[in-house]
Amino acid sequence: MSQLQFELCAASIEAIDLAKKYQFDRIELCQNLEQGGLTPSAGLIAAALEQGVNTHVLIRPRAGGFHYNNRELFQIEQDIDYCAKMGVAGVVVGILKENAAIDKAYMASLKANYPHLDWTFHRAFDESLEWKRSLEVLIELGFKRVLTSGFAKSVEHGLENLSEMSAFAFGKIEIMAGGGVHAGNIGKLSAIPHLAGIHFSATQKVLLDEDSAFSETILKIDERKLVRILEAK
Repeated sequence: MSQLQFELCAASIEAIDLAKKYQFDRIELCQNLEQGGLTPSAGLIAAALEQGVNTHVLIRPRAGGFHYNNRELFQIEQDIDYCAKMGVAGVVVGILKENAAIDKAYMASLKANYPHLDWTFHRAFDESLEWKRSLEVLIELGFKRVLTSGFAKSVEHGLENLSEMSAFAFGKIEIMAGGGVHAGNIGKLSAIPHLAGIHFSATQKVLLDEDSAFSETILKIDERKLVRILEAK
């Protein structure tokens, strides 16, 4: 049985540094966690690569759902091309058709251009039509893994599905659990047979630069929370 892997959802320089400090298997690099995560800046990608962490970049051009128009698809293509040229290990993508089915034809053409990248399908999977059908599509496309809460609002509610998915997918595609992971439930996830990985951000809401006219409440990584999650695994 392969060892369970841990991925940090990293949206800041501090998160990159903590991923290295605590020897995470990889990071999903993004920005704007308050909107569910968007494609990070060129500078943040460079910072992650400079630290030598196994960097997988989230490719998501905007908040909201995962059906994109042609201009947005062009943006996605340009971002993936940039990441490939920068030397990142992998990309994290998710594109659905208007009827919520995975856009198989488009994903196949996109993926064929970058065969050396490690491809993860993100939680757009949880908005697709039916998990077995979607997993079969991703297996056929050659995706390495899928990030999922188990077709539920959070992993806590998706535990049964995550168990079924992990058994169904074993040896074909990796199932990585993510969405609402905390110290109180990571032990339950770790106990799921054949689950390949667990993804979390270890963030909490923080009021940033309170005295500034541009003060904002953001989701900021908290090292103590991160340690509690890791100790509970």
